[in-house]
Amino acid sequence: MSDKNIDQCLSFYEAARRFDVPFSREAQPLDKEIVAGDLRFHYLDWGNEDKQSILMLHGIAQQAHSWDFVSLALSDRYHVIAMDARGHGDSQWPEDGDYSLEAHQRDLDGFVKALGLKDFILIGHSMGGRNGYVFTSGRPEVVKALVIVDTGPDRVARSNRRIRRFITLPDELDTYEEFAQRVMEYTGRPSWLVHGSLQHTIRKLPNGKWTWKYDKAIRSPGFKPQTWPPEKLWRCLQNLKCPTLVVRGAKSDVFFPEALERMLGVIPNSSSVVVARAGHLVPGDNPRGFLEALEPFLKDLN
Repeated sequence: MSDKNIDQCLSFYEAARRFDVPFSREAQPLDKEIVAGDLRFHYLDWGNEDKQSILMLHGIAQQAHSWDFVSLALSDRYHVIAMDARGHGDSQWPEDGDYSLEAHQRDLDGFVKALGLKDFILIGHSMGGRNGYVFTSGRPEVVKALVIVDTGPDRVARSNRRIRRFITLPDELDTYEEFAQRVMEYTGRPSWLVHGSLQHTIRKLPNGKWTWKYDKAIRSPGFKPQTWPPEKLWRCLQNLKCPTLVVRGAKSDVFFPEALERMLGVIPNSSSVVVARAGHLVPGDNPRGFLEALEPFLKDLN
């Protein structure tokens, strides 16, 4: 596909149908912005403000649109909000390059307060899952239920190296198609799916080349996001008080069965589901399978 016919890829709704995503209406999110702390944050609001709120948090090097298929399916019954984390998507990049766990916690606290969210359901994938369970452990009064997707407290060096290798590949390419080929090779997803979703992930530079939309600092080979020691993160899980669902991709090379079992033994009031035909990027690899795992949990909250 050349840059000139990017728009000729499948429409979002055609792609959702081909991917077997169940949805009752062709909903569109509103692009919104809000200032929390010293940064401007972009988020997608899928409407139905009078319904139960769900806040979606994405993984590193992703953005709010990573949740589009899941958000579409839930948007007729829930008020779905998907947030771009600092330095990702269309949210502001911190001038000091601070991507520490503490910075993400400040962001979440400010974002939730600015939107007046209360008694909401928090769903986080990978980095967003970690940020979500740490936030929930310290803010039990505002989170009704938590979903942690394919992440745990322990670091997995082998899988982290694979992710870092992908993120730190040359970040300026001549064509949209080159980026699409790179993503297809990494994720194993079909061309018709990648060509549509990639438009939210990369941008065209004034020199005509294409690059990622997230902060270049995150792509530097020496970048190491500051997190907490595993034992401190395990204590956060022990402190959770709300119903918690832990989701693992059956083919994940990031989150292993033994970590899932240990989390179930540590987190009070927890349950788990393994999603078939999914690796680490569970909601994007198999959105229908993820929804089938999620829906019974949500139904039990009512």
